[in-house]
Amino acid sequence: MAMNIKRPNGTEDVLPKDVYKWHTIEKIARETAESFGFSEIRIPTFENTDLFLRSVGETTDVVQKEMYTVKAKETEFTLRPEGTAGTIRALLQNGLLNEALPQKVFYMLSCFRHERPQAGRLREFHQFGLEMAGSASPAADAEVISLASTLLSRLGLKNVELHINSIGCPSCRAKYHEALRAYFEPHLEELCDTCKERFVKNPMRLLDCKSPICKEMGKDAPVILDYLCDECKDHFEIFKKHLETFGIDYVIDPKIVRGLDYYTKTVFEFITNEIGAQGTVCAGGRYDGLIEQLGGQHIPALGFAMGIERILLLMEKLGCDYLTPKKCDIYFATMGDAALAKVMELVKGLREYGYCAEYDLMGRGVKAQMKYANKIGAAYTMVIGDNELNEGRARLKEMETGHEKELKLDDKFTANFENEYFNKVLDVMDAENSSMFAFTGEDK
Repeated sequence: MAMNIKRPNGTEDVLPKDVYKWHTIEKIARETAESFGFSEIRIPTFENTDLFLRSVGETTDVVQKEMYTVKAKETEFTLRPEGTAGTIRALLQNGLLNEALPQKVFYMLSCFRHERPQAGRLREFHQFGLEMAGSASPAADAEVISLASTLLSRLGLKNVELHINSIGCPSCRAKYHEALRAYFEPHLEELCDTCKERFVKNPMRLLDCKSPICKEMGKDAPVILDYLCDECKDHFEIFKKHLETFGIDYVIDPKIVRGLDYYTKTVFEFITNEIGAQGTVCAGGRYDGLIEQLGGQHIPALGFAMGIERILLLMEKLGCDYLTPKKCDIYFATMGDAALAKVMELVKGLREYGYCAEYDLMGRGVKAQMKYANKIGAAYTMVIGDNELNEGRARLKEMETGHEKELKLDDKFTANFENEYFNKVLDVMDAENSSMFAFTGEDK
């Protein structure tokens, strides 16, 4: 009996017909990050489990419920649930934090969490993210947010709102924890089981609970901004002024919290109402204590991550443009072995110049070959048989217009095709020269 093997629940296949959408996000994200002076870093798919216990935190849902952990003999590994921990580990281990600061890196990677799959939330998902290590300045906070805002704009995303908050430093946060416990203690028995545990270990996460009862109970809870020390207040005020200098609108949202001790001061999210409950498309903040917690010196750092699947959902909902997918530039229809040999010679030259050139590999008749060329969207076609070989020339057909031009099948064929094709490429690129693509720096 044949096996019916399907992909694991919570994963997705990206098919050739859709991959150009991913290429659009990846290309624009990479170029935007590089324009802000960030360089790409690539890290392992799995790390020693201890890294995530120390960085993500043992009391978080990610560690308690969602990590994919495997044992290989005496060693325990975990598939990365996020990108920050592995990136900071890489900066530390490879000595980048001993070099000129700030260190600015970005990444595009897959992450793994065992949670209930739904739209925009998968068990294997993909992130674009970045980290900046070395600067304690509120200007760095604004710079990172400016990069995220620029990227979202270049992708054509609208109706995305920036929410910001400050969660202070360990000193002022300790006073806030006392105020939160005093507020929630009379209602302790009404809290969900998870929040009862958070009450003791991680009271700020009481504000992050998705339970309707806990949410309702927390709506009048004390606000962290009322407990900031003078230094944290000054940081937040200067940070807001920098955002205004960049012309970035924001909403102060005291409900944005992070439950881990190494997070300090600025936290932020870009939120949309266009894709249902999973409305956060980008989240980040300052984590000045993380590098020290992972064994390094006290070096301030911050960053953000955005889910590519959620970005795609939003782009689809808003009808955003994508980069044009690569298609066949020229398809050769052949008749006979001698014609096939000549075509193989021609496509080799064209491919060396970067053109997508194809020919029949199925033994079809000419009519079927031309039908196939139409299906794959070939820009040009050329039929080559004995007559064309004997005359040393063949007719190049532009499929969109039906226009034909005769070209010699000689050593200059590639250059002659390029001259014919170039004017059409210029016209197409001019038509696509919208604000979305204008920054790419490609030659025209």
